[in-house]
Amino acid sequence: MAEFTETLTDKHIAFIAKQPVFFTATAAAEGRINLSPKGYADTFRTLSETQVAYLDFGGSGNETHAHLAADGRITIMFCAFDRSALILRIYGRGRAVLPQDADWAAVAAHFTLLPGTRQIFVIDVTSVQTSCGWGVPMMELSHERDTLQKYHRQADPVLWVEKFKERDRSIDGLPTRPTDRFITGDPA
Repeated sequence: MAEFTETLTDKHIAFIAKQPVFFTATAAAEGRINLSPKGYADTFRTLSETQVAYLDFGGSGNETHAHLAADGRITIMFCAFDRSALILRIYGRGRAVLPQDADWAAVAAHFTLLPGTRQIFVIDVTSVQTSCGWGVPMMELSHERDTLQKYHRQADPVLWVEKFKERDRSIDGLPTRPTDRFITGDPA
C-alpha cells in the first residue's frame, strides 16, 4: 500500500543513506522523458526534510539540466534490493547549481567533490511516496564501476571545459547552461 508524506521522515532519510543507486526522471512539456540511473557512494545528500541534492557528472548528455530549466519537475526513486523491500519516490522541483554560480560554494560544501562534477542538482521536496517494492528482485552490490571517475581523472581540464561548453542543447533541443570549469575533486 502506497503512503504519502509532505516531507522526508527520519525513517526515509535512513533508508536513502543505505541505497547504492537511485534513479531520476524529468520531462519538459514536449519531447522525451529522461530517466537516468545514478550511483557512487556519497553523491546524494539529504539537506533537510524538505530539500535534497546530488552531484552530477559530465557524461553523454545534460537532459536533467534542460528539463529542470524548462519545467522544474523531478522525481527521484530509490528501491531496496535487499530483504527490506521498499520503493521510495521523492517528488519535487529542482534546479542546477553550477561551479560559476554564486551559491556553488554553499551547496558544494555538503559533498566531497569528485573529478568531473559538472553541477549539483538541488531539489525542493513537494511530496514523498513509499510503496512495498515486493516486485523488485533481490540483488547484492559487487562494487562501484570506476570507469567514469577514471575517465575524468585522466581528462585534460582545458579540453574538458571546451567539450562541455559546446553541449548547450539537450537531445530535444532545449537549452542548457554548461559549466565553465573542470572539477578535479580537490577543494577549490
